[in-house]
Amino acid sequence: MSTPAELITPAALRAWQVPRDAEGKDDRGTVLVIGGARRTPGAALLAGRTALRAGAGRLTLAVAESVAVASAVALPECGAVGLPERGGRIDGAAVQAALAEDLGTADVVVVGPGLDNAEDTAELLRGIAGDIPGSAAVILDAYALGVYRDLAGIHETLAGRLVLTPNRTETARLLGQDDVQDAAAAAAEIARRYGAVVTSRGRITAPDGRAWEVPAGNPGLATSGSGDVLAGAVAGFLARGASPDQGACWGTYLHAAAGDRLSSSKGPLSFLASELLEAMPQIMAELTV
Repeated sequence: MSTPAELITPAALRAWQVPRDAEGKDDRGTVLVIGGARRTPGAALLAGRTALRAGAGRLTLAVAESVAVASAVALPECGAVGLPERGGRIDGAAVQAALAEDLGTADVVVVGPGLDNAEDTAELLRGIAGDIPGSAAVILDAYALGVYRDLAGIHETLAGRLVLTPNRTETARLLGQDDVQDAAAAAAEIARRYGAVVTSRGRITAPDGRAWEVPAGNPGLATSGSGDVLAGAVAGFLARGASPDQGACWGTYLHAAAGDRLSSSKGPLSFLASELLEAMPQIMAELTV
């Protein structure tokens, strides 16, 4: 049986503030987003742009070499690293050297947005896990979630500083099941098994069994790129110094509340994931005390 969840309300977040004091961008943390294959660079751009919206101080996008320059032009606030490619896919076995410097200075590492091959993603994670600083938080999204169950050798390395953002299919994959009947119980088992905070379908679950529920969100959030925005929002709060559970609660609430505002103004199924970013600053301002 899953633990009853605490509701995440504006009042609760106002009483659980993420650090805001900063003398410069270094004090607001550095986010490294690893993803963006040749056909899907937009996913990494969405995650990175959202991390900046949530308050991160620095951003580096590590994307396929063929789209790195275009990504840096599309998002001039970021640095860009080109990753080796093979047939249009990021060559997961060859990225370690290209990422070594940026991994060493990252406060948050997001892996997954825009990756499009399971084998390459697994090789990428195996190659970089040991190079991620012990103080850095890690978020796994998309293909990185799909392969993580099979990477037992790195589970202990990332446990305790890991946030997972699975959808229903990825939840089942992390548990080695065909389907999930009880989403809350499944999230609790994933959190315990991997030492991770799990945010899925508006519920946030910690490894010790604590749980929170965001009473917001709507079907319009089930759109292309929405998950990348969620991962980026969580990353931005983690970069500012939030703990994994706090960052996941703030990011999940911001994502859901932005969706509700857009549902009212644009229609329940008509808004785009990129438009979530434009609704976020006002919501964040309302949560500031």
